[in-house]
Amino acid sequence: MSTQRVFVARLAGCAVFDPAGDRLGKVRDVVVIYRNDDSPRVVGLVVEIPGRRHVFVSIGRVTTVDTGQVITTGLINVRRFQQRGGEVRVIAELIGRKVTFTDGSGQAVIEDVAIERSRLGVWDVGQLFLRKPKTSASPFAKGPTTFAHWNDVHERQAPGEAQSAEHLVASYADLKAADLANTLLDLPEERLLEVAEELPDDRLADALEEMPEDEQVHILEALGEERAADILDAMEPDDAADVLAQLPEDQREELLDLMEPDEADDVRALLKYSPDTAGGLMTPEPIVLSADNTIAEALALIRRHELHPALAAAVFVTLPPFETPTGRLLGIVHFQRMLRYPPHERLGAMIDDSIEPVPATASAQEVARLLASYNLVSLPVVDSAHRLVGAVSIDDVLDYLLPDDWRTGDADVSASVSGVRG
Repeated sequence: MSTQRVFVARLAGCAVFDPAGDRLGKVRDVVVIYRNDDSPRVVGLVVEIPGRRHVFVSIGRVTTVDTGQVITTGLINVRRFQQRGGEVRVIAELIGRKVTFTDGSGQAVIEDVAIERSRLGVWDVGQLFLRKPKTSASPFAKGPTTFAHWNDVHERQAPGEAQSAEHLVASYADLKAADLANTLLDLPEERLLEVAEELPDDRLADALEEMPEDEQVHILEALGEERAADILDAMEPDDAADVLAQLPEDQREELLDLMEPDEADDVRALLKYSPDTAGGLMTPEPIVLSADNTIAEALALIRRHELHPALAAAVFVTLPPFETPTGRLLGIVHFQRMLRYPPHERLGAMIDDSIEPVPATASAQEVARLLASYNLVSLPVVDSAHRLVGAVSIDDVLDYLLPDDWRTGDADVSASVSGVRG
């Protein structure tokens, strides 16, 4: 059998199947160990299985690596992956490292790593895809690329030391927020904080919203007050309020004072409510329009890409003012109903006033019951004067009602991926 070569950057994200063709998960990283007299040896893969849990699959259980897919024996240890001493993750730690050519021809950065399967079935690190320093002063120029074997270079950093966080952030560019959160939490703590420092505010905010609250607090405290305030500004107000509610009052007020005034006002309003009520679960930024607005104007607001799908399902029609707390709530116009009428039609002609809003003091259980009873994805939340103060969506209620460890999937382990690490 000839030597097989696979580049790790292309392997990441590939589907992993059992021998029967059932999908088990997808590849997230490759784990290697260093050797004194030869290139690093591959010991296994980090695979994401349902529930966004990252597990270890020994390379000995991999039977086939082909274009776009990996075939295993079907035996996978479902315990969460824990990196052991001496193990190095190629994507998380090796790609992006600086190396020096042993022939004295200069330096380069590792941009990809090829792993090769020998005739004996053993996988080792083979060629490195390297980028040399750029020779042009242009900010858009890149250095030339080349291939080299492991023994043709030596690392400028100590073996096992992680690469710059910038390269790791680039490799995470296509991950959804929930997947990014899970991937970050699998990193060693020091590495996690390095990557958090490098991530843009909005990207880190999206990831934090998908993490348990204790992890959110830990990361924000490590980033320092000014950066933490910037991240809180970029988070949804209800998520920011949930994080701040975990902090001591003096620390909470310091962060609120550092936030943008408009964002801080929204968060302060939410902090007045108990977290298990409609007021504590709602967002204070639903789409609010007047009865004189047209369907075309409403659809233009719904098209905003940053709007949560549940909040884009309907617009709320009120008397002025049109920022929460608004004037008196008149009713709701559903997105699907808007599609049945011409763009110039006024919203006032199609208001649905049959849906009773919930008071801000309503319990989470009551909100969940109403959403389920009437097949809704969001409900208006009003104060005692029937003014709209926000909207509570089904995802907010689910997040509250599900067990604390629902993000890890630890409570739901499939017997089809059982086994031991080895």
